Amino acid sequence: MSFRQQLASQLPFLRRYARALTGSQSLGDAAVRETLEALLEVPDEWDQTAPVKTELFKTFHRIWKSEMIAPLESRGRSGVIAEFPVKRRQSLLLSTVEGFSADEVAIILGIGEMDVTQHVQAARRAIEDALSARVLIIEDESIIALHIKQIVESLGHETIAIVRTRAEAVAKAHEERPELVLADISLADGSSGIDAVKDILAEQTVPVIFITAFPERLLTGERPEPTYLITKPFEPETVIATIGQALLMHRDVDLDAKAA
Repeated sequence: MSFRQQLASQLPFLRRYARALTGSQSLGDAAVRETLEALLEVPDEWDQTAPVKTELFKTFHRIWKSEMIAPLESRGRSGVIAEFPVKRRQSLLLSTVEGFSADEVAIILGIGEMDVTQHVQAARRAIEDALSARVLIIEDESIIALHIKQIVESLGHETIAIVRTRAEAVAKAHEERPELVLADISLADGSSGIDAVKDILAEQTVPVIFITAFPERLLTGERPEPTYLITKPFEPETVIATIGQALLMHRDVDLDAKAA
């Protein structure tokens, strides 16, 4: 596989990371585009001896600085938001969602490996202690749905319902007003989880995490796509980290709205 092909194969995962980190498809995709443009301008800065994925994410962080993603701790916030400084969020997402080892995360972020471990542990504690929510699960496979429910409730969240179709999802969301939605793409009656979420978001503002076996299809950067994605099969830590980031970014937006 050529270098260009290797690079292209990793772009969907950089988009996933950038979207989750910024809480926005448009901002995350813009960050990825700027990274690629910078690579074209100064290709000599690319370390050809390093793994392509690691070097791509390292380049992203070299170009897209922490202050450019509006770190929550810079806004004078307190409570749980203050427990999620940007390096803590970056370390958690890189290790649990993108699957980098602690030493790889240290290289990407330019910090010590021990710092990475401490950041991940602190972020996990903060999620468990303070980011509770009422969760709607849209999933037609019973075993997967129960696995998600177990993970969700182990974090102190409340599962308000597990639904299997678009119609059930929309009705339950209207009735219960969830604070978080976890949605599969393909549902029991052939309906779409994406369409179900569109219907729900037409009525209320709620963070949504999609769970799919084919994340690359929703990470093209060519159309409106989800901000938060989890790949099937998933590890519990991936779900935990993504839930934490989605709730944190959503509640930060709520605080901004209330302060305005």
